[in-house]
Amino acid sequence: MNLRRLCAVSFGHMAIDVINASIAMILAVLVVPFNISNAQIGLGGMAYALMGSLSQPFFGVLADRFGGRWLGALGLLWTSAFYYAATFSQNFITLITLMTIASLGSGAFHPQGAMNAGAAGGHKATTGTSVFFLLGQMGLALGPMIAGVLLEEIGMLGPRIMAIATLPFVVWMAFSLRKPLVRVEEEPPPPATAEQRRQLQQRIARSRARPKRLPQPGRRWVALTAFAVLVATRASVHQIFYGLLPKYFADLGFSPTQFGFMVGVPSVAIALGSMSGGILGDRYDQPKILLWSLLAATPFSWLMLDIVQGWPFFLLAFAAGFLVGVPHSILVVMAQRFLPNRQGLASGAILGFTFASGALGMGLAGPIADLYTLSTVMHVVAVMPLLAAFCALFLRTRIATAIPMAPAHGSAD
Repeated sequence: MNLRRLCAVSFGHMAIDVINASIAMILAVLVVPFNISNAQIGLGGMAYALMGSLSQPFFGVLADRFGGRWLGALGLLWTSAFYYAATFSQNFITLITLMTIASLGSGAFHPQGAMNAGAAGGHKATTGTSVFFLLGQMGLALGPMIAGVLLEEIGMLGPRIMAIATLPFVVWMAFSLRKPLVRVEEEPPPPATAEQRRQLQQRIARSRARPKRLPQPGRRWVALTAFAVLVATRASVHQIFYGLLPKYFADLGFSPTQFGFMVGVPSVAIALGSMSGGILGDRYDQPKILLWSLLAATPFSWLMLDIVQGWPFFLLAFAAGFLVGVPHSILVVMAQRFLPNRQGLASGAILGFTFASGALGMGLAGPIADLYTLSTVMHVVAVMPLLAAFCALFLRTRIATAIPMAPAHGSAD
């Protein structure tokens, strides 16, 4: 495992997601000065996420061709620069326009980040990817906490300080990710024992005896469709909670510092869940991990919306976030293994689809919250993991392991 490469791209991920996570906090604080509605919060969040997500396959192709040094460092620099400029906005339209332009940097960063993390993980690509997403989720957790305190104490000067603080990470990535990626062969697995050979033969016999209800191409399409619906549903839950929870708690009378920490706790848990899911995904059956984590997430997601006082809330929020986070790294690695020779493209496609579907979900949730109530929308979202868990039932086989990638010992790209 290449720790230097993995640390640089993972801490860069944390830095850019601290910026990303603070946007919902800024919108919640500016509701009264800018007269922002739930629909505008949802549509603004959707515009930001869509711009970043739809550009990710394009940047994924560039990552495949040119490597990660400049895409990672310049992506973070771009986002920070336009985020800084947005803090001087005097109205909602200017704010969202500049923030949306800033999201292009996030679109450039994430595909190369996932590709470099998988490469740095060597033969444990899922673990390397989960470390990358762990630090990113830590950024999403720290963003609301830091922004809440700074916004309450020093107003919009706080986000400007946050933008400037990302510059050391730009320099770190520019130097640490300069070497290109080349393919290496996997280490051969250890010889199977007699007991392992016997168990394998039994599984093959049971598989052959099982009736095949669909031809193989049909089964692949069912699995692919289920995979897409699972990703979209889980992403919508994550994005809607992430984008609208600050407004939900603000409506209940909490201060920016208070609801910053209330949003940050499930984000910390999502980070730990993503890391744990990656480790478990290297060892156990991935579809079963997806199924049980999503089923278990539903009651905790519901209860944390109703029990908002004291330590019971933080326990419920932590459990909900942890279980929602478990599938993330597994889903990214599954997508990469669909295209083992184009992992930058695969990373950009899955992350772009994840963010885009989550953005569309948030774009719908905002206007619906104005039509009914924000509380109603949030409770509906809390039961959506059940649909994602149902889709996991159709992912019956682990996708074949791809050839990992590692940095070459050669010239910079």
